[in-house]
This record gives sequence, structure tokens and C-alpha cells, in this order.
Amino acid sequence: MENTSKQPKKEHLIHYANGPSLEEINGTVKVPMGKGFWKTLLAYSGPGALVAVGYMDPGNWSTSITGGQNFQYLLMSIILISSLIAMLLQSMAAKLGIVSQMDLAQAIRARTSKSLSIVLWILTELAIMATDIAEVLGAAIALYLLFKIPLVIAVFITVFDVLLLLLLTKIGFRKIEAIVVALIVVIFVVFAYQVALSNPNWSAVLFGLIPSAKTIASTPVVGGISPLTGSLGIIGATVMPHNLYLHSAISQTRQLDHNDEEQVAQTVKFSTWDSNIQLTVAFFVNSLLLIMGVAVFKSGAVKDPSFFGLFDALSDTSTMSNGILASVAKTGILSTLFAVALLASGQNSTITGTLTGQVIMEGFVHMKMPLWLRRLVTRLISVIPVLICVGMTGGQTAVKQHEALNSLMNNSQVFLAFALPFSMLPLLMFTNSAAEMGKRFKNHNWTKVCGWVSVLGLTGLNIMNLPAQIQGFFGDGITKGETELANIIAYILIAGILALLVWMIVDLYNGNKRVEAANLAAEQEAKAAHNE
Repeated sequence: MENTSKQPKKEHLIHYANGPSLEEINGTVKVPMGKGFWKTLLAYSGPGALVAVGYMDPGNWSTSITGGQNFQYLLMSIILISSLIAMLLQSMAAKLGIVSQMDLAQAIRARTSKSLSIVLWILTELAIMATDIAEVLGAAIALYLLFKIPLVIAVFITVFDVLLLLLLTKIGFRKIEAIVVALIVVIFVVFAYQVALSNPNWSAVLFGLIPSAKTIASTPVVGGISPLTGSLGIIGATVMPHNLYLHSAISQTRQLDHNDEEQVAQTVKFSTWDSNIQLTVAFFVNSLLLIMGVAVFKSGAVKDPSFFGLFDALSDTSTMSNGILASVAKTGILSTLFAVALLASGQNSTITGTLTGQVIMEGFVHMKMPLWLRRLVTRLISVIPVLICVGMTGGQTAVKQHEALNSLMNNSQVFLAFALPFSMLPLLMFTNSAAEMGKRFKNHNWTKVCGWVSVLGLTGLNIMNLPAQIQGFFGDGITKGETELANIIAYILIAGILALLVWMIVDLYNGNKRVEAANLAAEQEAKAAHNE
């Protein structure tokens, strides 16, 4: 007799997925309708905080503090411009997710070939892993500084933050948002306290916010970098590709009726408010870091811009700019607070990096795995170069090891230069298109102009800085032959980036034409049915 009983379907760890973005949390947060501005804004607040984390992660700290040490308040305007560009791009990403009900990865996959999607997926994964290296280093160094845990062991301990993620997945997305906000507040308060003690020249700070041609000058060279190099470093550490994918996904966590255009408009409006408020906080954090470089330390006092060097400088009374700071530094409070903020920053990035990884995996290649497994795989891969670096420098002096780790963190950011244009350009093309967004929600003309200036400017600056980034892999004492080799590698990579961009733009253009044709056919069919 045939057994007709149904067997329970076995759920594989890695399986096919082509549903809503981050399906477990999509549309799970209820929001009020017809309530006051502040109550409605509070309900929509949260996704912007997860995005803002990427703009104040450990990769930003060194560039901002070093920029202040070397050029005083000159580069404040670069932080401001980067933040404004971030607000523009992130608002587009949120709008894309809300209106189209697709995250950026899904939208690209739907408009391009499978082969191109796989290439873009790999490229974006590399960018996420590069960011994760900075997070591994930040968290491991914080553990070492706070508890004197040997670096190798501290690096392995960072792998176990997957247990934290497992816990967070059980408590609900709204609570995750609250935890992230709390950690951001910790970071902000720490640096605000240190800057308040330093009593900076606030008129000079405000003057530094005014853009100047000096910010992109190749002279003077201080501490091995020019204002242009410092500006490119700040820009490169600020605008990151994975944030655009993340925001287009988590903006969909709020419940709404997509058939009600007014509800969609409200969600777009308050999601933009949330994003801009949180990115304003990120702007203040990065500004505080630069002000620290100027006002907390004596000019040129920080010889080692690594996390180790900054920690030591904050407990060294001879580097402090005034007597109040020196007396507080003597107690060790300043350096301890710095390490606590570093640990908080690393844990925040753990949450957002894992969510982003899931977004791009599902969107580009329709593959899904549990968040804890996703985190474990990414972190284990990111740990490898850190362990190799620690192992190779184990027999050297502490200063040499610190320099090597700092160099690894800076050099890992080279992948961000590759990936950024491949997220910005599609985002701009989608949100400029009435076929994708509808006439009401497509970008206004001024937004289009600002968007193209931002995208082309950032892409150009990243490509321009690529030879210097490749040269960084050869260390400080680079020879003429190594410089030539680095330039050849950079030019080959630039050619590859441009070729891939052309491939993507052609695919997206053709895909958009197909959508327009399908929309036109649907309209004609609806008219014909109505006439009958």
C-alpha cells in the first residue's frame, strides 16, 4: 500500500529565496496614521540609526583625527559635504525601497543579466568584508586596550559576537533599533565630553565649515599626507556602498498599504526625516573626532594615528592641550572612554553588516541563510587577514605591529572604491525614472542635478585616489619601481571598473526600457478593457 502521508519539508541552511527584502522583518513595525508630527516621526525612527552607524564606524576615526592634527579645522567642510551627499543618497535608497517594494540589490537583479548580478554580488561582498576587517580590528583592539586580552585571542573573541546577533534576532527589530541608538549615544557622549574639556576655538570650527580650494590642494604635505589626500580619506571612509543596500531594505520594515498613495508618501517623508536626523548625528560625531585632533591634543603630538596610538595619547599628560585635560588624562578616564566607544562602534557595525550581507545575497543571487550563519562565515573570512598580519608582526616591536594593523585597516578600504559606483549609479537611475518610481515619487530636477554631481564627483575622486591606495600596499618606504608597478595595477583596475560600469549601464538602460514597454502595454490593456 502506498504511503500517502505528508512528510514535513526539510529546511536547508542555505536555500533559494526570491521574496520580500528581509522577509522576517518586512512590514512588521506598525505606524500610526493621522497622528501628530512628533509621534509619527518616533514610529518611523530607527532605520536611519542603523544606516548612520556606517558613517561613524572605526574606519572613520583615524582619518578625521589625523585630518585635525595635520590641517587644523580646514577639512571640516569636507565632513559637511560628505554628510550632505550621504543624506541625498540615503533618502533615495529609502524611497526606492518604499515605493518599488524592492531593495537596491533586487532592483538591479531584475534589470540586469544573471552573470552581471553575480559579478556585482561578489564585488559588494568584498566591500562588506573589507569593512568587516576594520570592525574586527576595532573590536579586538578595544578588548586588548580595556582588558589586556592578547590580540590573537581578542580577534577570535570577535567571532563570538554571532551569539549577540542570535539573541537580537529573538527580541524584535524595534528593540534592535533601540540598542543601536543607545550605542550611538554612548559614542557621541564620549567624544562630546572630551571635546568640551578641550575648549576648542568654536569660531575657527565654524569658519572651517566654509568650503575652500585649500581642501583639495596637494600642498602642504604634513605627516606624509596633503589636504587632498586627507579629504579623499574622509570621503572614502564616509560614503559606503553597503549602506545604500541596507537602507533600501530596512525602510520596508514599516507597515503600509501600497495601494494608498498617501500612506506611501507619508512613509517616504518620515523615513527621510529619520535618515537626515540620524546622519546629522553622524556628522557631529565625525566633526567631534576632527576637533579632537585639533583641540584635545597639542599640534603634532599624535605621532601614531592608530587606535593604539590614540589610546596612549589620551592617557599621556604631555600630549594634552590644556591643564584640565591633562589632569583628567592622568586618571585614565579619557583613554578608557575612547576604548569603550570603539567597542560600541564595532558592535553596532556587527548588526548592520550582517543585515546588509543578507540583503545583497538574497537580492543578487536569490540565496538565503540564517543571519547567525551569514555572520559567522563573513567574520571568519575577515579574521584571516587580521590573524596573518598579527602573526607576521608578532616578533616585531609593538610600534611596528600597530603600524601594520593600521595599514591593513586603511588598505582594506580599497574595495570600497571599487563597489561604490556600482551602487550609486543604479540608485540614481532607478529613482530618476518615472517608470520605476511613478511621476509623484521620481526625483525632482534639482535632486537629479545634485545626484549626478555627487555620483560623478565621488566616482571620479575614488578613481583618482586609487593609485595612491594601491601604493599603500607597498608600505612607507616605497621604491620607484614599486610606485610604477602600483600605478600599472591601478590603471588596469580603473580600466576594469570603467568597462564593468559600461556593461552595467547598458544592462540597466535596456532593463528600464523593458519596464516602460510593459507599463505602456498594461495601460493600453486597461484602457481597452474600460472602453469595452
